[in-house]
Amino acid sequence: MGLSQWRPFGHVPEVKAHDLAQALERGEVQLLDVRTGLEYRRSRISGACHLPITQLTEKGLDSLGLDPERPVVAICLSAHRSIPAVRKLRALGYDARQLRGGMLSWWKAGLPCEAGHEDAGR
Repeated sequence: MGLSQWRPFGHVPEVKAHDLAQALERGEVQLLDVRTGLEYRRSRISGACHLPITQLTEKGLDSLGLDPERPVVAICLSAHRSIPAVRKLRALGYDARQLRGGMLSWWKAGLPCEAGHEDAGR
């Protein structure tokens, strides 16, 4: 992936917060949270895998055990870091999109979150 693909600008496929919540209830998608460890521990969507955007490599993704046959939704705070994450995932063959508006939109919609020290090593 070229350097230009890491820019946090441009268009990638998106999903709205309420649509994501419904897809999660049906078990249709996987979540990849690309925020920092601190952000992730403070508030995250239940079931999200965590891999900071700075560690988003093929090897890093392999360590998560994502199913390449299932769609992946990338999440960050405001839908900027998730743009290059979606590009990287798509380049690796995943059906990927981002949460439109990031966690800010999830919180604004009043959707459930969890917090704590899960995945403290990253």
